Amino acid sequence: MSKKEEPNNEEQNEDTNPEPENIQNVTHISGMYKEWFLDYASYVILERAVPYVEDGLKPVQRRILHALWELEDGRYNKVANVIGHTMKYHPHGDASIGDALVQLGQKDLLIDTQGNWGNILTGDSAAAPRYIEARLSKFALDVVFSPKITTWQASYDGRNKEPVTLPVKFPLLLAQGVEGIAVGLACKMLPHNFNELIDASIAILKGKKTHIVPDFPTGGTADFSEYNDGLRGGRIRVRGKINQLDKKTLVITEIPFGTTTSSLIESIISANDKGKIKIRKVEDNTSENVEIMVHLPAGVSPDKTIDALYAFTDCEIPVSPNACIIENEKPKFVGVNEILRISTHRTLDLLKQELDIHKAELLEHLHFSSLEKIFIEKRIYRDIEECETWEEVLVAIDKGLKPYKKKFVGEVTQDDIISLTEIKIKRISKFDSFKADELIKSLEEQITEVNHHLNNLVEYAIEYFKNLKKKYGEGKERKTEIKTFETIVASRVAATNVKLYVNKEEGFAGYGMKKDEFVCDCSDLDDIIAFRRDGTMIVTKISEKAFVGKDIIYINVFKKNDERTIYNLVYRDGPKGITFMKRFAVTGVTRDKEYPLTKGTPESQVLYFTANPNGEAEVVTIYHKAAAGLRKLEFDVDFRELAIKGRSSIGNIVTKYAVRKVVQKEKGLSTLGARKIWFDDTVQRLNSEERGTYLGEFAPEDKILTIYQDGHYKLTGFDLSTHFEENLVVIEKFDPAKPLSAIYLDGETKTYFVKRFIVEPTDKKVLFISESEGSVLEIATTQIIPVVEVTFGKVKDKETPPQNVNLAEFIDVKGLKAKGNRLSANKVKEINLLPPAEIPIENEEEFEETSLSPVEEIKKETKPEAKEKEKPEKINDIKPDTSNGKKPKKAKGDKPKQIKLDL
Repeated sequence: MSKKEEPNNEEQNEDTNPEPENIQNVTHISGMYKEWFLDYASYVILERAVPYVEDGLKPVQRRILHALWELEDGRYNKVANVIGHTMKYHPHGDASIGDALVQLGQKDLLIDTQGNWGNILTGDSAAAPRYIEARLSKFALDVVFSPKITTWQASYDGRNKEPVTLPVKFPLLLAQGVEGIAVGLACKMLPHNFNELIDASIAILKGKKTHIVPDFPTGGTADFSEYNDGLRGGRIRVRGKINQLDKKTLVITEIPFGTTTSSLIESIISANDKGKIKIRKVEDNTSENVEIMVHLPAGVSPDKTIDALYAFTDCEIPVSPNACIIENEKPKFVGVNEILRISTHRTLDLLKQELDIHKAELLEHLHFSSLEKIFIEKRIYRDIEECETWEEVLVAIDKGLKPYKKKFVGEVTQDDIISLTEIKIKRISKFDSFKADELIKSLEEQITEVNHHLNNLVEYAIEYFKNLKKKYGEGKERKTEIKTFETIVASRVAATNVKLYVNKEEGFAGYGMKKDEFVCDCSDLDDIIAFRRDGTMIVTKISEKAFVGKDIIYINVFKKNDERTIYNLVYRDGPKGITFMKRFAVTGVTRDKEYPLTKGTPESQVLYFTANPNGEAEVVTIYHKAAAGLRKLEFDVDFRELAIKGRSSIGNIVTKYAVRKVVQKEKGLSTLGARKIWFDDTVQRLNSEERGTYLGEFAPEDKILTIYQDGHYKLTGFDLSTHFEENLVVIEKFDPAKPLSAIYLDGETKTYFVKRFIVEPTDKKVLFISESEGSVLEIATTQIIPVVEVTFGKVKDKETPPQNVNLAEFIDVKGLKAKGNRLSANKVKEINLLPPAEIPIENEEEFEETSLSPVEEIKKETKPEAKEKEKPEKINDIKPDTSNGKKPKKAKGDKPKQIKLDL
């Protein structure tokens, strides 16, 4: 550095702070960061994570489809070649392209695949790109591409052109679903059913409201009650399908969306290791369809295990949608029904653009065909034979066409005249006027048809969607069943993985006190309830060791909202107070809060206490302390005389004298009535909250009869956790006296049979129709007089009128294994069970002869002369004369014939 260039240190020292006018030339790093960060965030949102509403595609997906379209020749292309071709348009490398291509192929909609493309059920990845092949599906070629109406832009390097958006004439975004995450923004659009989207699009075109919900390729069942139109804050509960194969085996046949068989099995094993569920082993037999066998150890309830699988494993998962799209180069949060509306109207606009372009092409073709016809037929080409210059040729042709300009659909331009000069002599010599007229007529008809479509654009679009469904909708039926789930309380279904111990004197309880008194098996999710001698109660979370209060008289697992467990209590108010007795239930409490069960007087004491799971009420003996003037030292008290009240009630006075002890004299019987049970078919569960169909009042020994479409019946208890299979057709309280009437189709003979039998009590699943493949139950009922309406098919164009068949008359009650009687020799078209109120009146006389009604039978069997006699007394009130000590002889006709009633 020269001396002239050396800095003046003295000047620098004097001017360490720059002048204010120099500040404007300084760029602050924070400002640069803010600008660059926003640029980067915008780029990631627009170019990577969120789909465009116009075609429902991310840029990488759009570029893959464009590359496949350029390579399209009807044959498969190596995926490696497709990736390489796509890299001309996508600047982010082959890995991102390959992953996006595999995901598109696995959705089985736009890409026709060949080779090992992985498995969405098992989570297996696809083979290497050099081993698998792909091409556009016929559906993609029909709805995704239309170069004439596509807007193009330069690729990232300027060497090629790529579409801004593809002209997709279908709600592709909702059909495929999409998931992406960007800087500060996430998108999760769930897949919807192909056919349902088309139906909803047609409904939108007709001006109707729509309500669409997702449909997952993995099947399962889902509760969409909180879907929230796919917006943020919505939530879906998705479950796999679990069936009970036998008492020790469960089989999972469908898995929730977003899981794989591997991840699902891992979650089951993890829950078993943590003690939440109890299983013996898990087998994965999945190939084309899911089949996971869950083997249970002896003594484990299959129903409770099913609930536990939903509660503690990935057999049930929550899915939170977040519908986000790019519209006008900005991210926007809109509901799926609004997205469908936007897509439908865009399809309408694209169809109009295609019709306009097609019409313009037809008009251009018609215009030139008319010019050509006049040019050749009127021999205008001869006018140019003597022309010496090009300008003279053009003028001569224009002059020759002028008299016929009214016949043309457009104005004759110089380009049209030049085109006429390019017609070859050979074509002129072979010109056929008849064929030219036919062509012009055909073009005019096509233009008329296009004009009709343009004038009735909505109807044209509706027909377009209907054709799509007809052409591609087969095999795309809904896979995910729509249901409403009940909330599973985890503590109720958790496996008993710990043991509860207690030290009553010191007041400690927990599952880590193995040297103390054992109480019961329980779960580490349970709450425990403890009663103390001083008349206080507490509910707390079970732990390894916790203090619940000294002098415990009772401790057990607490069941919330349990109204059937009744506590019987006798206590003394204060050190020398009155003795009270009470009965109460504990339904809901605040955890770790102490509740007094007495009047709250200090030094009160519990003299007697029992916990009764079914509301039992015993008889106890009260022993008084000896006192002057007290004659009765003991007496009995029956708890049945007490009403069940609240936990805070004082109770009834037992005695005002001092009590020495209280001893149980008689064990109690349940004072609670039979339990009322309902069946909610939306969740396929029993309940006692009056939801669904009322089944009746159930005593402990009562059973529920269930009948299934495959011809099985099963008797179950009325535990509220009981599971029922999906093909349930009849559920009711079991009455062993009622015969079951059934009509079934025999799979071997393709004939309907009728049978009636008494249901045999068993805890096994019993098949009562033919074992032949294809046999199916048509009707099953326990009505006393079941009547069905049978409709017959045509035979040789002749119709057989419908018939009403009384099954009780048609066939007697026989054994379970009996095949039954053939319903009809005619071809049966439909069978309907008539409710009792809808039995036709015209059959009344027939029913009077066959009914099991006692009144009708007595009328039928009683002789005419008996009817004419006076009847001062009822039949049941007539008593025989036994004054002589002998039984009277029975005279014929004195008494109606006894009838066995099968009610």
